[in-house]
Amino acid sequence: MAAVQVAGTLVCGAREPPPGPGSGFRRLSARLGSLRPADSSSSRTEIHLLFDQLISENYSEGGGGVTAQDVSALLVQACRLVHLNQEHLVSKVSQLIHHLLNRLQVIVDEQNLDFLLAYTISAFQQCSSWTHMEILQALSALVYYNGSKCQKYLPDLLGETGILVKLSDPTQSDPDLSRAAVHCMANICLSVPGQPYLDEPYRNVCFQTFLAILQSFKVSGMDDITFCMLLQNALKGLQSLLNGGKMKLTQAEQLGSLLAVLKKYMFHGLPGLNIETPAVLYPAPLPQYDGRSPVRQEPMEMNPSKPGVSKRKKAKGKQKKGHQGEELKEPNGEIGAGAASALGKLTLHEGSAAGSAYLSAPSGAPDGSGPAARDRAASYLGSSPWKRVSSSESDYSDAEGGLQSKMRSYQAKVRQGALACFLSTIKSIEKKVLYGYWSAFVPDTPGIGSPQSVSLMTISLKDPSPKTRACALQVLSAILDGSKQFLSVAEDTSEHKRAFTPFSVTVASSIRELHRCLLLALVAESSSQTLTQIIKCLANLVSNAPYNRLKPNLLTKVWNQIKPYIRHKDVNVRVSSLTLLGAIVSAQAPLPEVQLLLQQPCSSGLSSSGSATSWLSSCDWRRDASCAETLEESAGPSGEPCWLIRLCISIVVLPREDACSDSDASCALGNTYEPSPVRLEALQVLALLVKGYFVMAQGYLMELGEVACRCMEETDPSIQLHGAKLLEELGTGLIQQYKADSTVALSQRVPVSLVVMFWAMMLNGPLPRALQNSQHPTLQASSCDALSSILPEAFSSLPNDRQILCITLLLGLNHSKNPLVKAAAARALGVYVLFSCLRQDVMFVADTANAILMSLHDKSPNVRAKAAWSLGNLTDTLIVNMEMLGQSFQEEFSGLLLLKMLRSATEASKDKDKVKSNAVRALGNLLHFLQPYHIVKPRFTETIEESIQALISTVLSEATMKVRWNACYALGNVFKNSALPLGTAPWTAQAYGALTSVVKSCKNFKVRIKSATALSIPDKREQYGSTEQYAQIWSALVTALQKSEDTTDFLEFKYCASLRTQICQALIHLLNLANSSDLLCIQETVEQNGDMVRLYMLQYLKSGVEGDDTGPACPAQSPQERDKMLSEALGHVKGILGPSGDAAKKAIVAYLEGILTTYTSAAEPCVSLL
Repeated sequence: MAAVQVAGTLVCGAREPPPGPGSGFRRLSARLGSLRPADSSSSRTEIHLLFDQLISENYSEGGGGVTAQDVSALLVQACRLVHLNQEHLVSKVSQLIHHLLNRLQVIVDEQNLDFLLAYTISAFQQCSSWTHMEILQALSALVYYNGSKCQKYLPDLLGETGILVKLSDPTQSDPDLSRAAVHCMANICLSVPGQPYLDEPYRNVCFQTFLAILQSFKVSGMDDITFCMLLQNALKGLQSLLNGGKMKLTQAEQLGSLLAVLKKYMFHGLPGLNIETPAVLYPAPLPQYDGRSPVRQEPMEMNPSKPGVSKRKKAKGKQKKGHQGEELKEPNGEIGAGAASALGKLTLHEGSAAGSAYLSAPSGAPDGSGPAARDRAASYLGSSPWKRVSSSESDYSDAEGGLQSKMRSYQAKVRQGALACFLSTIKSIEKKVLYGYWSAFVPDTPGIGSPQSVSLMTISLKDPSPKTRACALQVLSAILDGSKQFLSVAEDTSEHKRAFTPFSVTVASSIRELHRCLLLALVAESSSQTLTQIIKCLANLVSNAPYNRLKPNLLTKVWNQIKPYIRHKDVNVRVSSLTLLGAIVSAQAPLPEVQLLLQQPCSSGLSSSGSATSWLSSCDWRRDASCAETLEESAGPSGEPCWLIRLCISIVVLPREDACSDSDASCALGNTYEPSPVRLEALQVLALLVKGYFVMAQGYLMELGEVACRCMEETDPSIQLHGAKLLEELGTGLIQQYKADSTVALSQRVPVSLVVMFWAMMLNGPLPRALQNSQHPTLQASSCDALSSILPEAFSSLPNDRQILCITLLLGLNHSKNPLVKAAAARALGVYVLFSCLRQDVMFVADTANAILMSLHDKSPNVRAKAAWSLGNLTDTLIVNMEMLGQSFQEEFSGLLLLKMLRSATEASKDKDKVKSNAVRALGNLLHFLQPYHIVKPRFTETIEESIQALISTVLSEATMKVRWNACYALGNVFKNSALPLGTAPWTAQAYGALTSVVKSCKNFKVRIKSATALSIPDKREQYGSTEQYAQIWSALVTALQKSEDTTDFLEFKYCASLRTQICQALIHLLNLANSSDLLCIQETVEQNGDMVRLYMLQYLKSGVEGDDTGPACPAQSPQERDKMLSEALGHVKGILGPSGDAAKKAIVAYLEGILTTYTSAAEPCVSLL
C-alpha cells in the first residue's frame, strides 16, 4: 500500500527495486544472529516467529546465492538459542534443520556437523517422545553423505544400545519412528568416493538391520504406505552399502538371504501375483521351487461389442508426495516413467501354434502400440496361468481414487528399489557366483502342465509401471553381460531322449525362453524408454548366446521382429535397434542362419510397415549405371542385394525423408541427416558386417569405400573416426581373402586390380588429410591402422608416388608427440616391412629400423610395445632376406645399425612383459643373423654376451608364459647360427641349463615344447659341449618325458601328446650325434627307465599327433619319417668306434632294435589289411 500511496502523490515516482536473491534469508539470519540465549516468554516467541519465517521463506532455485557455510552458521546459532528444556522450540529448530538442508541441498561441513550432531543426539535423549520424529528427520538430513564424518557419534547411533538400532525394530517402536530411524541409517550409509567409509562392524550392523526389516512382516498398526516407505529406506540403505564397494558378500548364507528378500520385493504389490520365497536362496543349476499362493482368476469379459483392451485414461494431476522427509532419490541410471502400458497380459507358454505364428509374424506397428498388436496380445489372456487382473483394475494411471493410486505408486517404488539393489548386488559379486542363482531370476521353459516360474521377465511383461519394467530389464542385461562362458555350455542341436535333463539342455531351454519372452515384451511395449531397454537386453543376449550350439531360427525371429523399429519415431529406439542388428551379424560370425537373413529381399519382414518398405527400397544412394551393375553382381541367390548394407549406407549418407519427424536437436540446426548416434551405429553395423561376412560385403567394396571417404570428409570427429574404422575392416577383409590358409576360391576373391583401384581412391581422397590432421590424434591413429591394412599384392601395384606417400606419412607420424599416433605409426611400419616389394630395399629397412628404435625408447608403454612388435617383424625380414638373398644383403646392411638394434632389443628385454615378449623374439633373430665378421669384432663381443644372458634370464624368469615361450624359441634361433661359439663359450652351460630346467618343470606345456625344440636344434656333437653337458641334457629330456602328464591345470593336457612327440624327436636327434663317451649315460637310462621310454617311443612311431603345436621349427612328420629317423639313429650307434663303450653300445643297440622290431611287427598286420 505504501508503494501505491507514493505512486499516487508523485506522478513520476520510481518503484523500489525488488529484493535480491537470498536477501530474505540474510535479513532473517542477521536478526537471528543478534539474539542471545534467554528463557523469557518474549524471547521464545521471537525465536518461534523467526524460525517460522525461515521455514516459510521462498528460496529460489539453487538457494539464491545462499552458501552452505551461511546455512551451517545459521543452524548452529539457532541451536545455541534453544535450550533442550524448551521442547517446542527444539521441535521447531529440528524442523528448520530438516527444511533448510533439504530445500537448499546443503551438506554440512565437518566442524559445524560435530556441534549439530551432538545437539540433536542430546535432544533425542533428553526431550519427550513427541519431539522424536522431528529430531530424527533433522538427524537424517545432517548425516546425508556425511557418514564418514560421524565416526565420533556412531556408537550413540549404531552401537548395541544406539538410538537408530533400537528404533529400527518396527515391533519395538512407533511405525513412523521406525521408518524415520531406518531412513537416517540409510543416509549414514551413503558414501562419497575418495572419503573413508564406515568401519566393518557398523557396516554389518546396518546390513543386518536392513535385512531383518525386509525379512519381517508388516506389524499391526502400520499402514500400507508407511510399510512401503520403510521397505524403500531399507532397500536404499542396502544399495548404498553395496555401492560403497566395501561390502563383500562372500558368505553363501548372507548372499542367499539378500537375494531371497530382493526376489520377494521385486514383485511387491504386483497385480495378480502373490509369491512366497524361502528365507534363503541357495545356488542350484535347476529351477527352484516358487511357493506361490494360488491367485483367483478373474473371469475375462469377452463382450464382442467392447474392445479387448480398454483405452487408457490420462492421469489427473501429479502423484502426491510421500511423508515429509522421505524424499528418497531415484537410483542413477534408471529410466524415467512414461505412460503405462495396458499390454503385458501375454502367456509365457511355448508350444502353441498360435504363439509361434504370432512371434514369426511382423509387428503391425513399430512402436508396438497399434490396435493389431493390442488385439493379438489380448487374445492370449484366456490361457495365461498367471494373468493380471482386468485392465480397469491394473492400469497404472487410472484415476480411481487418490489413496489406491498413491498406494500403487509406493508399491512400484518398492519394486524399483529392490531391482536397483539387485543391480548393485550383481556388480559387487563375481559372475561365477551369480550364475549359481540363474534359475531363480531367469525364465525357463515350463514343463507340461506346470506353471511358468516367476522371474525378471514376469516384471518386464506384467508390471503396470514402465519405469519398473525398465529397471527389471536393466537387471537382466547386467546378468547377461559377460555371460558368454556360462552360456557356452548350452546345447540343444540334437533331440534329448534321456531319463534326465543335462545341464546343457537346461541352459539352452533358458536361452530359448529368454528370446521368446523378450520378443513378447517387444511387441507389447508402448513406452519408448522401456522399449529401448528391451532391445538393449536382446542385444546383450545375442552377444552372449552360443547360436552355433542351438537349433536355428532363434535369430530369424529376432531379426524379423526388430526390422520395423529401425524407423521408430524415438531416436534411442532406432540406435538400439541398429545395435541389436550389429550384435546379430557379429555373433559367432559367420553363421549360416545369418547369411540367409542377409540375403533376404529388402521388403522381407517389413510388409506391414509401408514407410519402412518404401524407405528401404529407395536406398539406391548412387543412381549411376555402374552402381546398378555392381548391385546386380553382388546380389545373392534370391536375386536381391544385401538389404542391411543398403540400409546402413542410406542412413549414413542419405538425407532423411521425414527430416523433423522427432524432436532431435539436429532438426533445429537444419541438419537433414539422421542424428549422429544413429549414423554412428549404422557405421558400426557396416564394420561388423564387413568383418564377419566379407564375402557378402565385397560386392559393395567401392560403394563402402566411398562411404568411408564421405565420412572422413565430414567435420564431426566421431563420424570421421568410424569412417576410418570401416576402411580398416575393409582392408583387413581383403587381406584375409589372400592369406595362404584362406578357404575362399580364387574365382570368388576380389580381383587385385579392383583392390588397387580401391586403395588408389582412398589415397587420392581424404585419407592423407586424415593422417595429417594433428587436431584429432585418435583419427590419425585409426587412419594409420587403416593404411596398414593395404593388401601387399595391391601395394606393389600402386603408382610409385602413392607408395612413397604411404611410407613418408608413416615415417613422419612416427615422430608424433601423441603416444596414440606414434604407437599406430610404429605398428604400421612393422606391417610394411614384411611386404615382399619393400623388404629387399635395404634403405627402407634401415629407415624403418631407425624409426622403430626411436619408438622403442619412448616413455609410453604402449608405444614401446608396438615398436617391439615391429622390431620382431623387421628381424623376421632380415632372416628371410638372409635365406633368399644370401650374403649380399648381409654385407649391405649396416653393421653399426645391427649393433644398435642388438643393444636396444637387449634393453627392451628388461621392460614390461608386453614389450619383452617381442624384444626376445627380435634378439633371437638378430643373433641368428650375425655373420662371422660381425662376431669377431670386439665391439660386438660384449653385446652378444649381454644379449644371450638376457635370453637365459628371461627363460628362467617369472614372466608370462608367452614371454618365456618366445625366449625359448629365441634361444633355438641362436643355436642355428653356426658362427657362434656354441659348445665352447662360457654361456653354453647356462643356456642349456635354463632350457633343461624349463623342459622338466615349467607349468606351461607350450614352454616345455619350445624348450625341447630348442634342445634338438644344434646339428653337431661339439655344440652340445662336454660329455657331462650332453649327459645332463639327455637326462633332463628323459625326466621331462616321464613327467609329461604331470600337471594340475586341466587345460595343459591337450598339449601332452605334442610335448612327448617333441621330446622323442629330441632324444632321437641326440642319439644321432652321440659319441662313444656318451653311451654310458644313455645305457643308464635304458636300465632305469627303459620301459617308460619304450612305451612313449612306440606311441611316437605309431601315430602322428593331431594339432601338434610345436611350431615351424619342427613340422609334423609321418610315421615313415619317424621310423627312418630312429633307424638312422640305430645305424649311427652301431657305427660308433671305441672300446670304452662296447658294453653300453651293445645294450643300446639291442634296446633300439627291440623298439623297431615291436613297431614293425605291430605295423605289418595293418599293412596286410590294406
